[in-house]
Amino acid sequence: MRLVHSTGKRAQGGAIAVIVALSMAVLLGFLGLAVDGGHLYLIKTELQNGADACALAAAYELTDAPAIAPVAFNRAEAAGQAVAQKNKVDFQNGGIASANTTVEFGTSLAAGSPWMTAAAGPAGNSKYVRCTIQQTNIVPYLMQVVGAGNQTVRAAATASLAPSQTNCAVPMALCVKPGGTAANNFGYTVGDWYGLDFSATGGGSQASYTGNFRWIDFDPGSPTPGCSGGGAQELACMMAGSGQCNLPSPITGSCSGSGPSTDPGCVGENGQISSMEQAYNTRFGLYKGSYSATNSPMDFTGYSYRSDTWTLGRDAYGGSVAGMQNFKSARTAFSATQSAYVPGGGYSNSSVAQHQTGADRRLVVVSVVDCTGFTSGQHAPIRGYACMMLLDPYDRVGNNVISKFEFLGLSNQAGSPCASSGVAGNASSEGPLVPTLVQ
Repeated sequence: MRLVHSTGKRAQGGAIAVIVALSMAVLLGFLGLAVDGGHLYLIKTELQNGADACALAAAYELTDAPAIAPVAFNRAEAAGQAVAQKNKVDFQNGGIASANTTVEFGTSLAAGSPWMTAAAGPAGNSKYVRCTIQQTNIVPYLMQVVGAGNQTVRAAATASLAPSQTNCAVPMALCVKPGGTAANNFGYTVGDWYGLDFSATGGGSQASYTGNFRWIDFDPGSPTPGCSGGGAQELACMMAGSGQCNLPSPITGSCSGSGPSTDPGCVGENGQISSMEQAYNTRFGLYKGSYSATNSPMDFTGYSYRSDTWTLGRDAYGGSVAGMQNFKSARTAFSATQSAYVPGGGYSNSSVAQHQTGADRRLVVVSVVDCTGFTSGQHAPIRGYACMMLLDPYDRVGNNVISKFEFLGLSNQAGSPCASSGVAGNASSEGPLVPTLVQ
């Protein structure tokens, strides 16, 4: 009988076991890369959504360059972090902590340019905001088997303000002055005051206007979303709310009189509207009737400007008068409307604490209209959009409205104090500045 040695088979079995073990390790590595890599990619996508939202929210506050006030950077940082925290991560199960969100400001996108937090004191011409969000201590599902430790994922987004294709504006028009073009601000001077100066009741619509403004209807045939009714009721709703959005682009031609629905870029005139007073004054934190801070937000300040509260008589937005608050200072202090300028008839005046919960409500976008079109038809062409500041509450002597605005330039100019919401356009767009992602 011949004896057969089995050591060769045992050796082969051991080698196969080693190969299988190595193969399993490789397969587990690939599986780990797929599973854990997909998990990290998902978190990266969720963080990117949060970073985009953070940057857009913060960029809204970067108005007034190259002289952005330090308090504006603080507001921008707070707004960005607040919006970032509304986003979720890790299959939408976890929140984004404020400590994990960094908001920084810069003057350039060039490589090596400095980025500074609000506390570090960014330059007043910082027109970019960058949000960086990170998620730390992400435990791998499978890769920890092969020695991989906890992971960190980051996402960043950069935003700025740019002219929009569409925009939101209050239902008022600033009339083009004779010889006015976009090149000369349609005949207006930045910092100057201009009056509404019209009779709130009686008389023909043209005859009653002696100032620079008109109440207008952007599209009489289509009610504004969220505003029921029409005419004065709809316009009052717009004034107390966000205004009219998705407006037409300016035109160079004339209007046929057929109406905005068939003649884009044209607006209708509404004449006198005595019911606008209460809606207008909500922006100053003055409430009456059904209006309240809940349904009609106030500005950060209700401080009013007339010749006795601002003896310079112009440039109340950022000018200097000894012993008096300009608009920027009043906003920083959340100053309420002075009692002498609260219209009679039962208005409640908001407090400093209430103004702290306000919004950007007194810097408004208005359409610039060739009002001569109203004399020959029912409609007039929009030539552009302007940034205006509401100086004082809607008030009148007898039937004559005495309230005024301050002209702050065209709303699509770089550094305009006005920011709106809408679709970002290109360098030739005419709309007001809106937040837009640039990186």
